[in-house]
Amino acid sequence: MIRHAGLIARRVGGLWRGILIEAPSGGGKSDLALRCLDHGFRLVADDRVLLWAAEGRLFGRAPETLAGLIEVRGVDVLRVEPVAFCEVALLVRLGAPERIPEFTTETILGVAVPLLAADPFEISAPAKLGRALGAFDAAHKRRI
Repeated sequence: MIRHAGLIARRVGGLWRGILIEAPSGGGKSDLALRCLDHGFRLVADDRVLLWAAEGRLFGRAPETLAGLIEVRGVDVLRVEPVAFCEVALLVRLGAPERIPEFTTETILGVAVPLLAADPFEISAPAKLGRALGAFDAAHKRRI
């Protein structure tokens, strides 16, 4: 399945754990991903993510033609060193977040993935996403 989204990852406990970022075109996905790269994340995919499920876990990677490329609006499409693939640990839908949201998930390819809302242009957004990776356990569908 190909999804219109971005995917970034960070090493947590020796494994690449990914955040799938969704928004409409021009909604800030690539901008947020670019800023996250400066906060210890690595790019997996920009704009299109190929997703698959295996053994109850969700994984993603870039389509071959887009691997290692990120669109930097107003600059160009730039090449970065990507992570080949990762497990999707969190789904972030860009928009106005609630102050203290209830824990919720979205099922993708039969796998329940924790779901958060985030303001992509908030200066603290990359730090919040980093903290959120440590706050959810996608394998057990619960807040840690």
